[in-house]
Amino acid sequence: MSTDSPALTAIRRVVADAVEFQNDVERFIPLHTAEVNIVNFGGRRVSGRGALAGAMQQALATPLSEVTTTVDIEDIRFLRNDVAIVACVKHVFDGRDSAAPALPATSGQLTYVMVEDGDRWLIDSAQTTPITA
Repeated sequence: MSTDSPALTAIRRVVADAVEFQNDVERFIPLHTAEVNIVNFGGRRVSGRGALAGAMQQALATPLSEVTTTVDIEDIRFLRNDVAIVACVKHVFDGRDSAAPALPATSGQLTYVMVEDGDRWLIDSAQTTPITA
């Protein structure tokens, strides 16, 4: 697939939107399938849009709202025309008070499984593994 294909452009847009809307539950959740399965930076697994929305709302009501991330896409590989694996590096910025518990790392390997749903791409699975060395 060419580097400027509509699918690649759409996938990159969803990843960028996920970063932009990381503290906006109403805009973040629709980027995911109904059955989404997420393993976050701390190792917590969340399944389904409703559970993801609840976990986000809980986190955003705490000092974790001061932890932000950026993402660099390293590779996009298509398993089929409508399924893609997106390999990324997540960079974590901890804006919390210095007395807050330390995060496991300041970066992580983030892998998305994305699926085409009609005319849009959605995140179906995501896992972030902290880079500790």
